Amino acid sequence: MDDEAKAADMTSGPGKSVASDSRAHTYRALPGGIWALGFVSMFMDISSELVHSLLPIFMSTVLGASMVTIGFIEGLAEGAALITKVFSGAISDYFGKRKVLAIVGYGLAAVTKPIFPLATTIGWVFGARFVDRIGKGIRGAPRDALVADIAPRHLRGAAYGLRQSLDSVGAFVGPLLAIVFMILFANHIKAVLWIAVAPALIAVFLLIVAVHEPASPTPAAGHGSRLKPANIKDLSVRYWLVVVLGAVFTLARFSEAFLILRARDVGLTIEYVPAIMIVMNVVYSLFAYPAGAAADRLPARFLLVCGLVMLIISDIVLAIGTSPRVAFFGAAFWGLHMAFTQGLLSKLVADTAPEALRGTAFGIFNLVSGGAIVAASVIAGSLWSAFGAPATFCAGALFAGLAAIGLLLYRPHPRTTAG
Repeated sequence: MDDEAKAADMTSGPGKSVASDSRAHTYRALPGGIWALGFVSMFMDISSELVHSLLPIFMSTVLGASMVTIGFIEGLAEGAALITKVFSGAISDYFGKRKVLAIVGYGLAAVTKPIFPLATTIGWVFGARFVDRIGKGIRGAPRDALVADIAPRHLRGAAYGLRQSLDSVGAFVGPLLAIVFMILFANHIKAVLWIAVAPALIAVFLLIVAVHEPASPTPAAGHGSRLKPANIKDLSVRYWLVVVLGAVFTLARFSEAFLILRARDVGLTIEYVPAIMIVMNVVYSLFAYPAGAAADRLPARFLLVCGLVMLIISDIVLAIGTSPRVAFFGAAFWGLHMAFTQGLLSKLVADTAPEALRGTAFGIFNLVSGGAIVAASVIAGSLWSAFGAPATFCAGALFAGLAAIGLLLYRPHPRTTAG
């Protein structure tokens, strides 16, 4: 009843003012380090998404790579990122230093950006892509743990939401710049790829000078035991349920590459295909912070179910759509789903993991979720090949529906003091 009363108050004039003031206060209350990490993610995503939105075209048309070769490169690169994520999180716990690993990860990604436009063979692209994904694997878990270290506990949802929001701003600005410069440079892909170097360097610079890591929460004497496999037992049942939940969500949401493929399938010309990611990420960025802030006040189950409903709508629209306009509509709901769930899942990991094992916890979570998205994408690709694009998205809607039903039926047992 109280939540309904709040919702009713917010629809009135004075209520809107109060809600606006509250949101502005939350923005101001977030530490500067959270804003800095958000802008680091934004600039690196501008760089990475600009490259990634053009890389398949570059490999196939300029370097003459086959679709099998492109798939092989992407698979190995993502596999390297998954393995690296576990060890980077554990190492950040062992040394108690998140920022150094984050700098290494972002630095590796920045170093690879000039290699793409300089590449003359597919081997150079493979090497750069491999190192770029290792960099992503190294930085992900320590960065997410650093957000939890810097943000006050009562503002964690807002902190993850803000970082996700700025990250997704970069994710739509990158493809937008790709379209703009492809037009300006008359489809000269190598010239456009050089544009990605500048924002990558800005990201590394901001991380070095604007993010200040808090003191390690545990004494140095305890560091020697953090990497022992036995310490995984210190992760609670509630944490492992969050890991399983993240994997289920990821299985229901396969790789975003299928959004791009669907956009082409319904008639969008190749130079404008990145626009499908722009639409998704505009919606994602607009709603990620409000959804993250809501996670500090509303039940997690309610927000997760809302996110799954958005994914079901997206999948159905993409399954039945036959024009680019309909595909854009489906991509918008996909972005809503991401906004409602991604920051919240990170908050749940931080809330259920011991502080001294937070980096390890994020590493395991990322590994399991990454493995799930590989499996989901293989299934999606197989369905697409065998039965067509609608079957892929119908299967996604079915899986999301089952996940939503499971969430609604699940009743956690009361917590005990054991352990």
